[in-house]
Amino acid sequence: MLIKDSTFEINLSNTSSISQVNFDDITFGKVFSDHMFVMDFVDGEWKRGSIEPFAPLTISPSTMALHYGQSIFEGMKAYRQTDGSVSMFRPGANISRFNLSAQRMCMPSVPEDIFMQALVELIGVDEAWVPNDPQSSLYIRPLLFATDSHVGVRPSHSYKFIIFTCPVGQYYSKPVSVKVETEFTRAASGGTGAAKAAGNYAAAMLPTKLANEQGYDQLLWTDAKTHSFIEECGTMNVAFVIDGKMIIPSTSDTVLAGITRNSAITLAQDLGIDVESRIISVKELEEAAKAGLLHEAFGLGTAATVSVMSTIGFADGDYLLPDAASWSVAPQIKAALDSVRLGTGEDKHGWNIPV
Repeated sequence: MLIKDSTFEINLSNTSSISQVNFDDITFGKVFSDHMFVMDFVDGEWKRGSIEPFAPLTISPSTMALHYGQSIFEGMKAYRQTDGSVSMFRPGANISRFNLSAQRMCMPSVPEDIFMQALVELIGVDEAWVPNDPQSSLYIRPLLFATDSHVGVRPSHSYKFIIFTCPVGQYYSKPVSVKVETEFTRAASGGTGAAKAAGNYAAAMLPTKLANEQGYDQLLWTDAKTHSFIEECGTMNVAFVIDGKMIIPSTSDTVLAGITRNSAITLAQDLGIDVESRIISVKELEEAAKAGLLHEAFGLGTAATVSVMSTIGFADGDYLLPDAASWSVAPQIKAALDSVRLGTGEDKHGWNIPV
């Protein structure tokens, strides 16, 4: 069915697969909503976008993104509110970061107004896919990749921008064990670490696999030069509570500026929690653990939300964190985030954008 009363052309799917989905048991990232937004950059300008049925793409084997890595993405979420409506959480911040990634990867930015309208219309079309469970959400994945059919190292002249969505449950269903990585490098200064570039995640897969084989779920990445300073986890930013103070490693050109990270800092300040964003060394973290002063460690990310860590693996051995039932900071941050995202509390910072 074709609908023309829209900013974009909307071609709705004739059938929906939503009846086949068990919303009480959703595996993260494996179930996709009925539609996607597609827009092409050709001849130096963005063409009119469209909402189409979610379907495979047809591309040439010589598509430049496959060879030279011009590919970026974002992750954001929409939540069912207590009154049954749907809101996106801080989409403007994700749009800004997406365009910063595009700039770093020599790609065209997507106009913010078009980006936002595409989000609103796409989620409106697939509104039924937003879960009702407060521990679930609609994950939103915008991506941009080079589409020139060309073999040769240069920026592409054409690009494809896509947004698709998928209902998701919790990314981590149990506390996470992490290993401090002191051999491999995620990002070096001057590189693409602060961008959500696809290649960053590809480079992390081997060291993460090796850590998995040792019994860890994820890595705590350290700086490329000395491996002496904590940067971020493989799927999220990190925070520690040391001697009652919440400490978050500061961002840089090697650390992704997380939206959830920024939100957690703001909410911690609102709650009167003592919080610092600064450089933290592996040595400081290990010494705090040995002295019994490392009370909490948790991840902060769109997909992972607030993820409790159970174990940190240092070179000298594993440190088991106190039982999360005794924690105070992470639960407060999670409760404050949930109250905003789900519409059960005050949205004093104007983070929710209704669909």
